[in-house]
Amino acid sequence: MKRLLIVIDMQNDFIDAALGTPEAVEIVDAVKEKIRAYPAGNVIATMDTHTEDYLNTQEGKYLPVPHCIKGTEGWKIRDDIAELLTGASIYEKPTFGSVQLASDLKKMSEKEEIELELTGLCTDICVVSNALLLKAMMPEVKISVDASCCAGVTPEKHLAALETMRSCQIQVIN
Repeated sequence: MKRLLIVIDMQNDFIDAALGTPEAVEIVDAVKEKIRAYPAGNVIATMDTHTEDYLNTQEGKYLPVPHCIKGTEGWKIRDDIAELLTGASIYEKPTFGSVQLASDLKKMSEKEEIELELTGLCTDICVVSNALLLKAMMPEVKISVDASCCAGVTPEKHLAALETMRSCQIQVIN
């Protein structure tokens, strides 16, 4: 059984910049501890990645806050987390869920038994989107989310997303 950790969007803009929250700042140490608990080759990270024309996209019209514009400081994974991701696969994604990540993990699951654990930001947007996408593509793979290593846009939305994932047979721990 190969256990993989997926670290979702631990980028500056989601932690303490454009869309940061106190709750996001609070999970940083727990996420670092979680990364250290996995072999480097078993860690995968995602990066929300937008272009300069973000405000002209559908997402930009609903969330008119430029963030994670490729190449900016806000787009980068927080330094103290990035240094722990040496050897990790990193997926840039233009939207909430990474279809490429799900496709690659599905292929891996066809060759060997895997188990997935998700952490990161934001619970109610990108974490839940990736968790549900992964579950839809691999219904028999055990997928869990560590609630202590996630933060939502608000504490209430964090809890609502955790409940949604529970309802879809994604294990919520901590």
